[in-house]
Amino acid sequence: MLPIGDDNSKRQGLPYINYILIALNVFVFIFLQKFGKNEDFLLSYSMVPDEILTGKDLITTDGRGVSPYPVHLTIISAMFMHGSISHLIGNMLYLWVFGDNLEDKIGHRKYLFFYLLCGLIASISHVAFTAILGRDMFVPSLGASGAISGVLGGYLMLFPKNRVSVLLLVFVIRIPAFVALGLWIVWQLYNGYNDVGLAEGTDAGGVAYAAHVGGFLAGLILIKLFIKRNPPDVLKTSNF
Repeated sequence: MLPIGDDNSKRQGLPYINYILIALNVFVFIFLQKFGKNEDFLLSYSMVPDEILTGKDLITTDGRGVSPYPVHLTIISAMFMHGSISHLIGNMLYLWVFGDNLEDKIGHRKYLFFYLLCGLIASISHVAFTAILGRDMFVPSLGASGAISGVLGGYLMLFPKNRVSVLLLVFVIRIPAFVALGLWIVWQLYNGYNDVGLAEGTDAGGVAYAAHVGGFLAGLILIKLFIKRNPPDVLKTSNF
């Protein structure tokens, strides 16, 4: 079940921050990652859990992969990188469908901060669970899915009944957002649960489910802090 659109009838402005985020992700993958073939760029700018915990940059045996800035900033750069074309297209489709209404609701600057904050929390969730579960701390992590998961959590909280068009096999159906996104998070939790049960040292097929769940919960909880507040009514008084 793949979301391909939603109800934008109540959207008032142009969600240009969402468009810029999509454009940046595409630009990085095509021109900097060279469609995923630029290994030096990947080793330098992706997030490595061990680097985040120790604050020390890793140098590979051939001297490649040295980050040009403090390694903690790779949390941000990794949000704009992807491992493959399918990885990029899938993430950008979700961002295209769900990001615009959220930006319109909370405002451009708040949306950008919300997006980055959810991505940060998602990355921390991934690092924490990688360490707790005893997984390989030196495997690079990259992708926008943690931040986008936060967008999905915020969308579910603000637009639970909005109609979402989804591609189900060869049919297009319209279902409420709470159904589409509810099934999505259940799938993440199911796979995350199975991931926890894997033997130490194995992986979950290269998918950071902890980042997805962490980002989603962050968006779900934090979105109310970003909603535009209407100015309070001025109390009317009468002079006697």
